[in-house]
Amino acid sequence: MNKRDYYEVLGVSKGASEDEIKRAFRKLAKKYHPDVSKEPNAEEKFKEAQEAYAVLSDKQKRAQYDQYGHAAFEGVNGGAGFDFSDFDFSDIFDGIFGGGFSSFSGFGGSRRNTRNGARDGNDRLMRVNLSFDDAVFGTKKKINVDCNSECDKCDGKGGFGSHTCKTCHGKGVVTQEQRTILGAFMTQSTCPDCRGKGTAFDRTCSACHGSGTVRKNKDLEVKIPAGVDTGSRLRLAGKGDAGVNGGAPGDLYLEFVVKDHPLFIRDDYDIYLELPITITDAVLGTKKEVPTLYGNVKVSIPSGSESGDKLRIKDKGVTHVNSSTKGDMYIILKVCIPKKLDKKQKKMFEELSNTNLKTGDFKLVESYLD
Repeated sequence: MNKRDYYEVLGVSKGASEDEIKRAFRKLAKKYHPDVSKEPNAEEKFKEAQEAYAVLSDKQKRAQYDQYGHAAFEGVNGGAGFDFSDFDFSDIFDGIFGGGFSSFSGFGGSRRNTRNGARDGNDRLMRVNLSFDDAVFGTKKKINVDCNSECDKCDGKGGFGSHTCKTCHGKGVVTQEQRTILGAFMTQSTCPDCRGKGTAFDRTCSACHGSGTVRKNKDLEVKIPAGVDTGSRLRLAGKGDAGVNGGAPGDLYLEFVVKDHPLFIRDDYDIYLELPITITDAVLGTKKEVPTLYGNVKVSIPSGSESGDKLRIKDKGVTHVNSSTKGDMYIILKVCIPKKLDKKQKKMFEELSNTNLKTGDFKLVESYLD
């Protein structure tokens, strides 16, 4: 067995309090949850943290682990080690992501009632492509979603002719004796016959095969607010997978991917535009008409401008999500140097170079040439 020490996994000392252990797991769960983390091996790290927390947050199991290490659980679960699949992580995940978020990719922790098998539906994550303008100004978009929905044939029950399960006698769980090096332990697990519902059926539903849910494809019209950007998420409450045996439906999360604009560059809520100007414009100054998100405006370019100079236009940026506040627009000047000159133009530049137009910067460099 190559398992890491549970205290090392959570990054706490062996004398850590229950609150310290809980805080450490919350931090790791937020970092490595496979539905939100893009880090490599996130799933493995998340499951490792789950197992460590399930043991160390339980006083009895922690005492066993402190005395015997991983060997305390080697005889459990058919020799596979500690099984945390029935451990309830809902208080942890609800605090981090909000109710029902914990397992939309099936990584444990969904809220449930072991007495009647009620289980909230999984949350779903879907990426939606948007044009630059749709993201900036908001839009209505029709999306197509595949979700587990309540079975219409059996009304989500899973079968017909219900009666108390004979295996668990309506409890939804069965008790088994597990023998370890510490002696015999009684463990509870979900009833395999009624799947934790406490009731069985004379006839299983042929449409959902007893699960109570079926996969359905459906169209949703979604109002996307102005100001979203790549990585922004929109939560659609109750639009995820259907709950089981009366459980609440999960949520649908839309994550946006915004296409680049050919002219504008967006940085948070600000907009940048690179504006090419001639040497004459830079030296003498001028007025230029420039495009913005809201139509053309005239800007004054001061004399003596240089490449990289920045001009600010207030409130011409992107509207903040769910707010009337707007970012600003910045014009970045780019002085264009001509690559070819005719004789007349060349002569004009030669005459210009002979005039006393050198700035203090030139004189400072030249003072070091002697």
